[in-house]
Amino acid sequence: MNQPSISVENVWKRYRKGQTGYHTLREDIYNITGRIISLGGEKKRETDAEHIWALKDVSFQIEQGEKVGIIGRNGSGKTTMLRLLAGITRPNHGKITVKGRLGVLIEIMAGFHPELSGRENVYLNGAIMGMSQKEIKRKFDEIVAFAELENFIDTPIKRYSSGMHVRLGFSVAAHLDPDILLVDEVLAVGDAAFQKKCLGKMGASAQEGRTVLFVSHNMVAVQSLCSRAIWLKDGKAIKDGQAGQVVSDYLKTVSVSSTEHVWNDMGTAPGNERVRLRRACVRPENGCASDPITILTPFVMEFECWNLEPDASLNLSLHLYDEQGILVFQTAPINEPVWYGRHFPTGLFRSVCHVPGDLLNDGMHRLRLLVASDQNLVIDQDDILTFNVYDSTERRGGYHGKIPGVIRPQLIWSTELIESH
Repeated sequence: MNQPSISVENVWKRYRKGQTGYHTLREDIYNITGRIISLGGEKKRETDAEHIWALKDVSFQIEQGEKVGIIGRNGSGKTTMLRLLAGITRPNHGKITVKGRLGVLIEIMAGFHPELSGRENVYLNGAIMGMSQKEIKRKFDEIVAFAELENFIDTPIKRYSSGMHVRLGFSVAAHLDPDILLVDEVLAVGDAAFQKKCLGKMGASAQEGRTVLFVSHNMVAVQSLCSRAIWLKDGKAIKDGQAGQVVSDYLKTVSVSSTEHVWNDMGTAPGNERVRLRRACVRPENGCASDPITILTPFVMEFECWNLEPDASLNLSLHLYDEQGILVFQTAPINEPVWYGRHFPTGLFRSVCHVPGDLLNDGMHRLRLLVASDQNLVIDQDDILTFNVYDSTERRGGYHGKIPGVIRPQLIWSTELIESH
């Protein structure tokens, strides 16, 4: 029976308050002696109040070739776990076993010297990561091309932009050809094209049978790259399973529904001297804001605005996003039969957008509202409403798994017998 690539057994890790995860040797010696010896030569007692448990009794195994995402809020223990796996620090209790060559993309600028050129830093950083001089030389052109730094490779990296730093650091680490790739949230920096390139490189590593452990707040990236996800909360692994389901459960806890807002005081309502917002609401078509919305439920999005200038031309635009930040649709009242194209007198107006059932998929959704008066943007309210669309057991055809996709329309099908045998 093959041993797993990564085995984590009952791991606990704590830090003293006010300290980072790892230090220089001098700092470690100072901290150890300081905890043992007080000024009077007596032992100093340590209390639980002086420590923070970053990980609490965490256990899991990852088989060779698995692609696993670790998700959770900031401070949940994700980066601490990667540092333990990388050998940067050790657990207080428990056992960690890693089988194979590691490629670590936790702090991709570690090991770079600002006074050295990009070329010199490629050799320095590669050596720190365990690559031989021969291996670095063989891969050098590929590393530079991936980073897109051919014209700057002999420039001291202290003159690089932050994006250039990131590209070079990722490129060196990604070309290590490891058995296990540990990746922290390095994709939070860099432009969109480079982030896509990084994901492609990690995806290729996964397809080649390498084990990938990926920490990210980008839920789309986790679901596209990983088949499995582990959810950490307050240092504990509270869920471990299929990536799409774990991500969905996680997002439901971090998104709080906000289905109605009312501003009765015109002076403090969003807007300016032209237009003020009085009310925003999302509700079932025949219900109120507190009623649930399922994938079958027709619902409305309502907005009440004070128009404060006579003969104004008002235009509303709605942008609906799903729980992963993907734009589901944008809509504006261009087919509104009464007021579209007319000038508005002063007064309170209500605009209602009707959304049919059997359109959205389940999950959290958020709404952005834009209001323009005479082509001038007056109101831009992001996350003005957030609401959950709940799943339904109807119309599943016996399937009980997560149904993918941004929308989930009930479309018309037809089947006919065109030839019998």
